[in-house]
Amino acid sequence: MDRRSAFIVEHLRLDPVPSLPDIVLYTAHPGSRLSLLAEGDDPPAPYWAYQWAGGLALAQHFRAHPELVAGRRVLDLGAGSGLVGIAAAKLGAKVSAAEMDPNGQAAIGLNAAANGVAVPLVAVGLAEVPEGFDLIAAGDVFYNPDVATLMLPFLRACVAAGIDVLIGDPDRRDLPVEQLALVASYAVGDVGDARSSADRVGSVYRVI
Repeated sequence: MDRRSAFIVEHLRLDPVPSLPDIVLYTAHPGSRLSLLAEGDDPPAPYWAYQWAGGLALAQHFRAHPELVAGRRVLDLGAGSGLVGIAAAKLGAKVSAAEMDPNGQAAIGLNAAANGVAVPLVAVGLAEVPEGFDLIAAGDVFYNPDVATLMLPFLRACVAAGIDVLIGDPDRRDLPVEQLALVASYAVGDVGDARSSADRVGSVYRVI
């Protein structure tokens, strides 16, 4: 086990996901000391250590509509903890995950193993459409304006190439809702961000 994985196992808790209790994830708590994993002058925020509203909405949507993923090749884009991919894999999808943060990559491997599924990592750039996928699940990828500016053209290109795309998001400011079609909304509870509340809702969208 590498040092990142060893740290996660030692310092995070393997807890059930509140709205999907048959899925367990290594999740941060006040004593996790995540700052010890930080490297460099500008380390990425540890998004992988928490559950987020968009990912929870996608995972619940797959649970409600297993035909969307069963037997299909699914890319969990910006996978974070791997929750969305794990939910799809448990429903019979062949899942790959794209995650840039090395700590997140370690967490995805641990979380997938803890749930008895395989979620291999793949490298995906936003300059070209990835090959070999039927569905891209993009949870919480519109979290700031710079990323949003790159993400929408990429996802639209994927749709034009014949790949289904589902976006999960709690209607953040930078989500381009005017270019999306609402599919469903789900209660996601109090999750890891500053605007969270017990009645928080996450929504699932398609690109128009």
